[in-house]
Amino acid sequence: MGTFSTLIIIMLVIAFLLRIDFIFYIIYISIGVYAWARWYVPRSLGRLESERIYRDHAFWGEIVPVDIRLRNPNRLPIPWLQVTESVAVQLRQGQPVNQVITLRPKETATLSYQITARKRGYYQIGPLYLTSGDLFGMMPDRHAILPGQYLTVYPRIIPLTQLGLPSRLPFGTIASSQRLFADPARPAGVRNYRSGDSLRQINWKASAHTRNLMVKTYQPAISLETAVLLNLHQDDYQRPDRRRAIEWAIQTAASLAAHLIEQRQPVGLISNGIDPLALSDTPEFDEGTGRLIRPANLPDAPLPPEIPPRNGRAHLMKILERLARIESESTIPFVEWMTTAVFQLSWGVTILIITARGTEPVCQAIHRLVRLGYNPILITIEPDAQFAQVRERSRHLGFTAYNVIGLADMDIWRQPVGRGW
Repeated sequence: MGTFSTLIIIMLVIAFLLRIDFIFYIIYISIGVYAWARWYVPRSLGRLESERIYRDHAFWGEIVPVDIRLRNPNRLPIPWLQVTESVAVQLRQGQPVNQVITLRPKETATLSYQITARKRGYYQIGPLYLTSGDLFGMMPDRHAILPGQYLTVYPRIIPLTQLGLPSRLPFGTIASSQRLFADPARPAGVRNYRSGDSLRQINWKASAHTRNLMVKTYQPAISLETAVLLNLHQDDYQRPDRRRAIEWAIQTAASLAAHLIEQRQPVGLISNGIDPLALSDTPEFDEGTGRLIRPANLPDAPLPPEIPPRNGRAHLMKILERLARIESESTIPFVEWMTTAVFQLSWGVTILIITARGTEPVCQAIHRLVRLGYNPILITIEPDAQFAQVRERSRHLGFTAYNVIGLADMDIWRQPVGRGW
């Protein structure tokens, strides 16, 4: 405004001194153009419709297409519009959106780019910065912002064929001498029809063969819920590649939960890690990665609530969303926390305990769970040259232990051992 006013004053002085009418016409036109730009540019930018279209969740390794849709609802064009999308380097697939476009009246433009889900987490996409102005540069550029949105990248889920897990896992529904219910998935044979038997249980083929009504029989079973107890107490992971071990623990938890849900088994999640999203009303994100981080001004972080055992795909998504955001932290020591963490679980629940190492205090704490009537299974993540001793100790204490330090190490599950299977 200051430069433009100075220019108009100089032109007026020249026009009065030289008595040139043409200069007056230029002044009138300049003032008119300036007034028009001052009124129209903010109005057109304020009415501009912007939208970011994408899937707000992705599995590890997926490519997420993002479309930025801009529509000019005005009857006049927007001569130039600079569009800049803020995307973290870790998420980018190719060049980010940073373009200058022109929008005709009622025109809709779509700018596209892609995001690669390289690592689990909760990420911010955006904000989108929009800049516009007049063609003559008579007034400062005007700015608008489309607020950032969020993307959840689930942990990597490893198929059982790669994990080496058998189709019949050593937990879930197990055989029992107590007939709590007859499991239709476990046929045992046929018997003669008795009064009160359901007609749906009649084996018509066997009845025709024997010329007597025969009904199907099933093996008795106990349906056990499963809870994944994930230790993310930072001090328990002591190797130099601690971050890698923690990520592997989370991937293992996600893979087991996904398989149990697929087998229609109820599964829950309990962890002593932290959920940064629940710690503050204004989440903070790392500038380089765009990933959700723990607020720096919160010294004591509360533990996230447990996710009780349920089944169904919607419940699995709830577990995966928690595992996508959860982070390790120096919270309550694992041995002190374990017994109180499972207090709300029902008797007989299978507890998959995923932790770094099977130290003697850890094994003693798990033994207390055995005495309380639970069915714990220890899964250690870090390499342990003395794991044979851990396995023997756990056997004497009444539970099974596995050392899983990579995909190949899951082959041990092909030969499940222990009680009840």
